[in-house]
Amino acid sequence: MKSKSEIKQYLEKALLKEHAFWSFDKKSCHNLSDRDLIKYVMIHLDLEDIDLLFEIYPKKKIKRIWLEELVPQGDYLTSMNHCFAVVYFGIKRPSQYLKSMETRHFNKLGKIE
Repeated sequence: MKSKSEIKQYLEKALLKEHAFWSFDKKSCHNLSDRDLIKYVMIHLDLEDIDLLFEIYPKKKIKRIWLEELVPQGDYLTSMNHCFAVVYFGIKRPSQYLKSMETRHFNKLGKIE
């Protein structure tokens, strides 16, 4: 089994290979924060690579970042979020759950302002 740092390096290289950072300076794409690594891997890489996230991070942390970063993107990531809801988080009624979480996110934003 590989170490957390080896898995992170592998995932960062895979993201670069997929051109996930086409608009960034390549030097800034190394040593990503946990939040950014999880977010970009979930958006740009395959299920096998996403599985690696669960080897190095707690499921609760991945789910929190998914809910905060990907779910609010709504229609843009609908199919992907349905897949994550069912496959990774065991959510029984993904459409209702995702709509509820999206609404909750935007309600929180409204209270801040």
